[in-house]
Amino acid sequence: MVKLGGELVEEPRRLRATARALAATAARRPLVVVHGGGREIDRALARAGIEKRQVDGIRITDPATLDVVVQVLAGAVNTRLVAAITALGGRAVGLTGADDALGLSVLWGLQPNGGRPVRAGLVGRPVGPTSTRLLECLMARGYLPVVASIGLARDGRLLNVNADVLAAHLAARLRAARLVIAGVTPGVLNDRERTIPRLDVAAMRALTADGTASAGMVAKLGACQQALSRGVAEVVVADGRSARALEAAVRARRGAASLPATWIVN
Repeated sequence: MVKLGGELVEEPRRLRATARALAATAARRPLVVVHGGGREIDRALARAGIEKRQVDGIRITDPATLDVVVQVLAGAVNTRLVAAITALGGRAVGLTGADDALGLSVLWGLQPNGGRPVRAGLVGRPVGPTSTRLLECLMARGYLPVVASIGLARDGRLLNVNADVLAAHLAARLRAARLVIAGVTPGVLNDRERTIPRLDVAAMRALTADGTASAGMVAKLGACQQALSRGVAEVVVADGRSARALEAAVRARRGAASLPATWIVN
């Protein structure tokens, strides 16, 4: 399982490198990709005159914001990534969490914000048991599912779901041995902006408690904990800007010292 940060699929050159790595990896082993698109959503919100609000990496989502999220993720980002992989010989299929209820979710509810919790709005938290039959059927036939991080409520409403959280949920449901979270930093960084080679759950909690982890990293580390607690053996937070590093993060043996990444285990 690979989760891609939206920054990896925005600029054409970086998109091609990412698509090449995914196509090459999927040719060797079954793979599922979940992607976000945060910065592109931010720009679309600005163009529409809609204020951006986030708490610990979770986007506060009203109906107008949700419309933009769906348009950007399910439309522009997902289609662009699928097209790039296909052009390089991959067999990518674009999906969202609404397809076969892959991203079945409940409303997140209140989100901590210092001493004054705020309502997250139309933000989903994936719940199980989620059927992964669609993903398994596609992978068995040699396809690469590419899932936009949009959730589905039981009443049919679409919901905004954090991509790290959805990837962790699907990795656990698929019994994936490894979840790779790829972004534009070489792993989880300490207070001196250096990569932390290894983390466990206690160390992740400490990073959040002492303020070293903030903003989007809080949600990311929470998703890592979720994946580990639900049976994923290890999580690798890697730099996805290099196609070679991204492929290595999927294939490398546990704790490979040569890989610029953070390995997270229980």
